[in-house]
Amino acid sequence: MPPFITSVKLTNFRSIANCSVRLGSLNILVGRNGTGKSSFLDALAFLRDSLRDSLDHAVRYRGGIAAVRRRSGGHPTHFSIEVRFRLPSGAWGKYGFRIGAVQGGRYAVQREECQINAPRHYYVVENGRALGSPPVLPPVSPDRLYLVAAAGLPEFEEVYEGFTQMGFYNLNPMVIAEPQPPQSADLLNDDGSNTAAVLAELAAHTPERKQRIEQFLQAVVTGVVGVNRVGIGRQETLEFRQRVKGAKDPWRFPAHTMSDGTLRALGLLVALFQRGAEPWEWLPLIGIEEPELALHPAAAEVLLDALREASRYTQVLVTSHSPDLLDHKDIVADELIAVDARDGNTVIGQPGAAAVSALRDRLYTAGELLRMDQL
Repeated sequence: MPPFITSVKLTNFRSIANCSVRLGSLNILVGRNGTGKSSFLDALAFLRDSLRDSLDHAVRYRGGIAAVRRRSGGHPTHFSIEVRFRLPSGAWGKYGFRIGAVQGGRYAVQREECQINAPRHYYVVENGRALGSPPVLPPVSPDRLYLVAAAGLPEFEEVYEGFTQMGFYNLNPMVIAEPQPPQSADLLNDDGSNTAAVLAELAAHTPERKQRIEQFLQAVVTGVVGVNRVGIGRQETLEFRQRVKGAKDPWRFPAHTMSDGTLRALGLLVALFQRGAEPWEWLPLIGIEEPELALHPAAAEVLLDALREASRYTQVLVTSHSPDLLDHKDIVADELIAVDARDGNTVIGQPGAAAVSALRDRLYTAGELLRMDQL
């Protein structure tokens, strides 16, 4: 499936002054700690949160407008996000907005634009007025993004659904292990708290995807042969089946007895394989912070195989500073986005020409280049 977001332009968002980055099906943001990899990922999460919840919630969740817009000697008063996208229907276009700070720690939407080029539909919101095609548009609300209202029109509904169905994951093993009240299984929660519900949904309707999750999990965790959702009164949790030496059948272990690495590996795999390739199962994009965290270095190759397989069905964007994950000989330069910090500013782009040449000629792996600080 073609990537949903084909490029991202950011201005004054957190540590990023300016960047323009092309995205493919699998994207690995690579850089040292503190360079700003998470800022780039959070820009897309901010877009989703602003549409799915509200702009006010997205700003307050991140500590207010002063924490979102970049701090620098130039004292920028606004930040902007613009993305170019491609939809399953074949339509393509761009969407973006500029948010400006006003006195009292408040903010205002200064400009917002959405263009769909096949067929041609668009709107522009500026100074509290909306213009576009179709000619009859909903009223403007100054403290909300206009796409929320425009989603009620069939021309913009698919764009809205794409942005609000993106998933961004910073998985919490403790939350995954705890019994949870029954939750929606439509999309895995950002912290993985509804893993049991999503896994049960896969077992009931697409058992082949649950089986693929278990196959990858077996390759990461020795002895694990399966995992299921189990009920505990009015709550639900996970139960693992694991082979034990001398036992004829696998033993059953509750989730809270499993290691953080095992729980995190399961959450990652559920995030990657929760949807399939059919149009009605479309999962536009998933972003994952440091997927290798808490995993044994030997699991890095299996993890990369899972990321690459999942990227056939959904766009995958991950951050990493692990050379072990990048030592796979098949990683190509087009899958890498190099991130560095210079004078407090995040610099993002494709690897340099020397790094691209070294990868193409298989002189070094991406992990070796990262160790030498040559990406």
